[in-house]
Amino acid sequence: MTRDAPAALVTRDAPAALVTRDALAALDAADPLRAARDRFRLPPGVIYLDGNSLGPLPVATPGLVADAVERQWGEGLIRSWNDAGWIDLPQRIGAGIAPLLGTTPDCVIACDSVSVNLFKLAGAALAARPGRRVILAEAGDFPTDSYILAGLARIAGAELRLVARDAITAALDADTALLVLAHAHYATGAVHDMAAMNAAARAAGVLTLWDLSHSTGALALALDADGADLAVGCGYKYLGGGPGAPGFAWVARRHHADLQAPLQGWMGHAKPFDFTQDYTPATGVARLAVGTPPILAMTALAAGVATFDGIDMALAEAKSAALVRRFAILAADIAARFPALVVEPPPPGRHGAQLVLRHPRGRRVMAALIARGVIGDFRPSDRMRFGFPALYTRFTDLWDAAEALTQVLASDEWRDPRFDALGVVS
Repeated sequence: MTRDAPAALVTRDAPAALVTRDALAALDAADPLRAARDRFRLPPGVIYLDGNSLGPLPVATPGLVADAVERQWGEGLIRSWNDAGWIDLPQRIGAGIAPLLGTTPDCVIACDSVSVNLFKLAGAALAARPGRRVILAEAGDFPTDSYILAGLARIAGAELRLVARDAITAALDADTALLVLAHAHYATGAVHDMAAMNAAARAAGVLTLWDLSHSTGALALALDADGADLAVGCGYKYLGGGPGAPGFAWVARRHHADLQAPLQGWMGHAKPFDFTQDYTPATGVARLAVGTPPILAMTALAAGVATFDGIDMALAEAKSAALVRRFAILAADIAARFPALVVEPPPPGRHGAQLVLRHPRGRRVMAALIARGVIGDFRPSDRMRFGFPALYTRFTDLWDAAEALTQVLASDEWRDPRFDALGVVS
């Protein structure tokens, strides 16, 4: 890598010699999304490559949350459920998320967590397929999904079957009620062909439920066009809703009338303020609401969703893919000098906005990088995961991160056992 080499654009198969800092700076200058970086508060001296675990703070969030606390709550008190529109926040935020999913506003609601929403929609799917008692999922997907599904199966007298990625379609049978898949894999970044999977499931009479936690805000999605049935997603990763932000749930309109949510809370009632003893579900996805929405967290999520206003997600996905490819080239150059480092090449075709490097002391290497201001994350046993959200990641960040990694590997920093304490929160 030569800092002063002439600027040059690279293709997917371009040699490493063409990935120079000047070339990356030229890409930044021509980046149609470069102004979106100003929508985030990014600490000086930090290269943040962990937005696939926790998005950075949007510039607008502190002011909006402060207003919700000081004016809406502090002065408006309970009147703000109406005057400030608190009661409608789940639907309004859902409507803001809808364009990122390729769907219509009335099909999305912001509520609860990914795990709770997964339970609700998987339970509804089982009820919609009486006589079928198998939930099919991919082995190795994010563990909480299988935890939730196993618990639901135990309660409902169903069976959870985990199968390898290449065996999924063959495992669809007359006993299968539901297929649950993460669209983009949390560890590898591999992306399912959603339209093909939906078609295979539909041919077998099986409903699909997609976990979009590592897709929403990173990839261009088309839930309606691809024929999906149900989906859940995360608010604190690419959507920038803050730590522990509420998630969202999506239901294709064709299922709205028959959806039977297993958690029947008062906010999902057709007339919650009538306080009747009998439950009558609200119309459509509104019935997926359960308890009182957390207004301060919802306010922060609304600010995060707003960072995507005017963003072409096809363009964002293309930029993330270009970032991943170039970082893979830089990392391969480093691995040639430090053989303990292994680059997991991006999966062929579409992939998530991330790249995984492996090192036998990956936890220590990542901790040493973080100490230098390059923040990624670590996944056992040896995966260092770097995320490349398109809205604020610069091409020159790749070069600077690669230089920091080279310096860490060339030093004794990563040998320090104190770095074994690095956390692994997703």
